[in-house]
Parts: sequence; structure tokens; C-alpha cells
Amino acid sequence: MSQAPDEPEGEVTESQMAPYPGRPTTPAAAIGWSIFASRWLQAPLYIGLIVAQLIYVIKFWNKLIDTAVDFPNMGENAIMLAVLGLVDVVMIANLLIMVIIGGYETFVSRIKVDNHPDQPEWLSHVNANVLKVKLAMAIIGISSIHLLKTFIEYGSKDTGLTETEVMWQTIIHVVFVLSAIGLAFIDKFLSPAPGRHDPGP
Repeated sequence: MSQAPDEPEGEVTESQMAPYPGRPTTPAAAIGWSIFASRWLQAPLYIGLIVAQLIYVIKFWNKLIDTAVDFPNMGENAIMLAVLGLVDVVMIANLLIMVIIGGYETFVSRIKVDNHPDQPEWLSHVNANVLKVKLAMAIIGISSIHLLKTFIEYGSKDTGLTETEVMWQTIIHVVFVLSAIGLAFIDKFLSPAPGRHDPGP
């Protein structure tokens, strides 16, 4: 009697594969599947943010070319402001990347890039709380650039800024910092400590 050929070791057979759920058979299941599938409505939003990032890339190169052309006629403060403007564009682009990748991974679908050499370090443990903290830190960085530009402009030339406007910009920046600290504290408080397990019965 002939024997069936051995199956390759480590290969998942058809019998071992989990059955794919079919169409919902009840109204409640249909509503649940519709709600679950509605997450894909956010996909065009992230595609739109990719287009917005392309716009920032073009804006960055326009600023860089203008700075290179006007460099001989620019003073030290003008060069510093131009560089801060470039840094501002880069930080906003970083913010967009975190929103696009982290938001899609968290709210739409998994991005299957496990073990990819270019996978961002934070993507392996991204969740809603981690994403909020990272976005808050990115906003603080952008706010710091804008505040530094305000201080330089206010001290070097007449830009029409008043002390009250500078004060309010500083207060808003401090509020951003305190908000990020609060989010980080909440994330640490809600996340279980490493190595801590619930005691068994």
C-alpha cells in the first residue's frame, strides 16, 4: 500500500488554516461588519496627508533655493531665520509622517513591515497613547521653533510684534509643554510596568 508523501516540515496545511469568516448571517452581524469596515473611510485622509507632505517638500526646496540665491546679501540674523524656517518645515514633515504611519497602523490596518531594516523604531509598539505623546512632543518642537523665530525677529527688527503678543506666544508654548507632560504621565500611569504580572489565584 502506497503512503502519502510527507508534508514539508513547517509548512501550514490547508487543514491547519483558520477558516475565513463568511458573510454575516444576522442583521446585528451585518451592522458590526459595516462599522468595522468603516475604518477604511480614513484611508483617503492619510493619502491626502501624503500629498500635503509632498507640498512641504516643494516648499522646503523653494526656501532653500531662495536662501542660497540671497545668501550674499543676508545678515547673520536673516540666515538664522531662514535656517529656522527650513527646520520648521522638516519638523512639520516629521509630524505628518507620525500621523500618517501611526494613525493608519492604529486606526485602519496593520502595516506589515516586520523585520524590515527601515522600519521605524516606534512603530513596533505604537498605540493611541504612544502616538498622542509623540505628536505632543512634535508640536512642542514646532512651537519652540516659532517662538525662537519670534524672539529673534522681536529683538532684531521692527516686525510689529508687541510685548503682549510675545508673552502670549510664550504662554501658549508653556501650555503645550504642560500638556505633553500630562499626556506622558497618563501614558505611564495607564501602561503596566515591565515585569509586573497580576498575582495568580
